[in-house]
Amino acid sequence: MVEEAKDATLYVVATPIGNLRDITLRALDILGSADVVVAEDTRVCGKLLSHLGIKARMIAAHDHNERQSATGIVKLLAAGNSVALTTDAGTPAISDPGSEVVARAREQGFAVVPVPGASALTAALSISGRRLSQVMFCGFLPARDGERRKAIEHLAGATSTLVFYEAPHRILKTVDDLADILGNDGRIVLCRELTKLYEETHVCALGEARAWLESEPERIRGEFVLVVDPPPPMEDKDGLESERVLALLVRELPLKKAVTLTVEITGGRKNALYSRALELARESKEKPED
Repeated sequence: MVEEAKDATLYVVATPIGNLRDITLRALDILGSADVVVAEDTRVCGKLLSHLGIKARMIAAHDHNERQSATGIVKLLAAGNSVALTTDAGTPAISDPGSEVVARAREQGFAVVPVPGASALTAALSISGRRLSQVMFCGFLPARDGERRKAIEHLAGATSTLVFYEAPHRILKTVDDLADILGNDGRIVLCRELTKLYEETHVCALGEARAWLESEPERIRGEFVLVVDPPPPMEDKDGLESERVLALLVRELPLKKAVTLTVEITGGRKNALYSRALELARESKEKPED
């Protein structure tokens, strides 16, 4: 049964992340019957619609104009139009534009309807081979080195599986930082070019990720999804010895050096110790002077 797009309704439509046959039948219905299709890039969306045999009125809503375009989209909805919101690949508003449009439409009382489908996040998790009772989606890490490391440090005490998106020109720095901060022994699933012609997935220790990426020139190309095991707890029985040593060293040494020495002395896990060191540093700053 064909579904017709309803008046004054915003549809959030997932499109393929690579393989064009991953379009859903329902997405075909909505894209083909909506009054307006909102695209992150009208050229990319136009190629998809042409491949699907769909002619549609398109407008753009991307990172640089989303707030302005959201106002226009709300006006279209107010005039009774049905609107299909898309992104270049995958599901809108998941590390892609779309959240502003959805929020504005909801604020004005319009129906917002999901049309689920392809997602790099769920695709990577489904082939990770992990028991996923808890997952933390981190999206893209900051581009600047210091900010990226700081963001990873804040995740050092996480108890959930971590999922990141990453671009090819930053992938080596990112896996290096993950290994350095979360520990070389943690497991990572590297998913490259999911559903595309050169799709590749590899499972290894964090400390081995760079070597695998550099073993073939084409591996440092395309878009990545990284699935990282939660950092393991410290090895010593109850953390008391690591806590004692760390507390002493943090008073006298730079944070990173204090953590490195504590790991060597106690055998504790670097990621958990780093998280605790950050807490100790904050507590020290907050403590009033005598």
